[in-house]
Amino acid sequence: KQQQQKKQAMSTEEPSTAVSSEEEPKKEGRERWTSKTAFYFAAIGAAVGFGNVWRFPALCADYGGGAFFIPYLMALFFIGIPLLILEISLGQYYQTGDVGVFGSFHYRYRGVGVSSVACSFIVVTYYSVLIAWVINAFFDSFGSEDPWAKEDVTGEEAADYFKSNIIGMDTLGDDLRPTRMVGKNVGFSFVAWFLIWACLAGGTKWTGRITYFTMGLPIVLLFVFLIRAVTLEGAGDGIEQYIGIWDMSVLTDRPDVWSTAVSQIFFSIGVTFGIMTAFGSYNQRNEPAVLHSCVIAGANSMFSFISGFAVFASLGHLAFISEVEVTELKFRGISLVFGTWPVVFGTLPGGEHWVRLLFFDLFLLGIDSGFGLLEGSLTAAADTVFLSKFSKAQLAGGMSIIGFLLSLIYCTDAGLIFLDATDFYVNFIMLLVGFLETFAAGWIFGIEDSINELGAGAVYSYMAANFGSVAIACAVWFGANNFATGGGFLALFGFYFLGLGVTAFFLKKRMEEEPDKWTWKTIIYAVSFKNVMDLREQLSSVIGFLPMTWAFLMKQVIPQIILILFVNLAQSKRPGSDESLFGHYEGYEQWPFQIVGYLVVFFACFLFLLGLAWPAAYEGLVLIDEKIVVMGQAGGVGDTTADGKKLDDNGGGGEEEEEEAVKDISVMEETNEDTNKAEEALA
Repeated sequence: KQQQQKKQAMSTEEPSTAVSSEEEPKKEGRERWTSKTAFYFAAIGAAVGFGNVWRFPALCADYGGGAFFIPYLMALFFIGIPLLILEISLGQYYQTGDVGVFGSFHYRYRGVGVSSVACSFIVVTYYSVLIAWVINAFFDSFGSEDPWAKEDVTGEEAADYFKSNIIGMDTLGDDLRPTRMVGKNVGFSFVAWFLIWACLAGGTKWTGRITYFTMGLPIVLLFVFLIRAVTLEGAGDGIEQYIGIWDMSVLTDRPDVWSTAVSQIFFSIGVTFGIMTAFGSYNQRNEPAVLHSCVIAGANSMFSFISGFAVFASLGHLAFISEVEVTELKFRGISLVFGTWPVVFGTLPGGEHWVRLLFFDLFLLGIDSGFGLLEGSLTAAADTVFLSKFSKAQLAGGMSIIGFLLSLIYCTDAGLIFLDATDFYVNFIMLLVGFLETFAAGWIFGIEDSINELGAGAVYSYMAANFGSVAIACAVWFGANNFATGGGFLALFGFYFLGLGVTAFFLKKRMEEEPDKWTWKTIIYAVSFKNVMDLREQLSSVIGFLPMTWAFLMKQVIPQIILILFVNLAQSKRPGSDESLFGHYEGYEQWPFQIVGYLVVFFACFLFLLGLAWPAAYEGLVLIDEKIVVMGQAGGVGDTTADGKKLDDNGGGGEEEEEEAVKDISVMEETNEDTNKAEEALA
């Protein structure tokens, strides 16, 4: 009856004229950002977090100071921004999260989306405990035992206090295995998860309004801290260590710097987690995705860059009052912030209040990244048939309860060790998901059309030429002891051109079969670029300008480079040791620390392989197609209604298309009703 009423209503409505972007027809039931500003604040807030404040400065300190900017900026422009454009574009175009997007490319590729949201969920389980530690430190600063307001406190004392009293590591033995649960951190972890839930339960409009505060205030406070830090005595020595000293030897002596730079970009701008796809899906379809991506990436990197000045200026002042060189300060990771900033600001008039303001600032930076990470999983879940009957508040509540229980491992006295190990192994998941996403865009999209047009031999031999050559080159680069560099490139180009010869053989056969259709120029273009150019054209027809360079990188550069970086990170050695980082990270015990790391990596791989081998496992995650879109021959969702007619830029068809969609819905409902009866009879 509802469908008949809808059909009658549509038949009596007068045809509508063109509408402005503000009046654009919305996908029924889908939330929208209240403004572009709300989207920017939410996306930048999700991207900017603890990684900008202490991970980026720590990497600069660890990898040759300013020399780290070389791999960082290369990773940003050649991999990070193109991948960010991909995620936001696909989110806007398909109006759904990662699972639906990559399932639209090919039904066996839903596992890519599942792996990405699993990655975000794994990260938010320990990210929430980081927030809990900051909350703990904030309330502890009102006590009588905290060291930050005491005179002559050193950075080592402040860092040791944070680890021993806030994290609770004072009870650990030599093997660093957990011995107890830290009650305060369990309680504050619950508070963190409750706040994450509260920020998401009200929907996208409420989330956007919250980020005005959670992102806006930290920007103001960052400049306050920066101005104060650079005016302190000795600050110049720290800044010189940050950007004035470039130890270029790390680029060759420590090859893991390249993989680390890419994973830092992924983590920092929020790609491979499903966050940006989800946020993009709440935009109107015709928003300029390239502009959005550049604004988000630029703001994020600028925040990291400015944070580095504030941190290293503080290090310079700390070295000055300690009468040592900046390089003699042994602050890394979490100690880089909690061993420097609280001490520096504690020396100022009203120092305790400065320290509390610092902890409050870190809390705000963490909380919007926390609910951003959960939003990736939440959107993917809410857009599925299986979970569509639950409200967003209910889904967020269920995920928060599960996340809180999983985060308890980080609330032990060995929580920092678990966090450090898991955070390292998450790098592999990010690189894996980054490879799969770009491989989907550059190679899987339209593969069925390519096979029908060119033949399976040409398509698969060209794929083998690209990725087989990389695999063989990696085996030589990272497996041979002598002549690895030259031999690797020889293997790379040798296998690549051999593969191209095989591809040319198949293409020639196709040209002989269809001489009137093909020339060498057109058939080489078809096998090399046509599918990704079709994707570019399909997306740009709705989201606006997409540069051809982006399509070229998606097909010919980024997947291959990420594959090399994945292998590079896997075989990288611990400094001063012949042991690989994988399996021996920081020398932690195999059980439980390395084992937990193995499990998170293998779990993400399993989720992808499960969808690839048994796609029926993810049938419950099929999209809710309110406008009845169909799978195109290219293996992607075409911009068509059920009868093949084209949708407009805002996702709507004309009246005829909607009437046909109503008929199709009715047929589907009758079919579903018959299916349900059959299932009941079978039961």
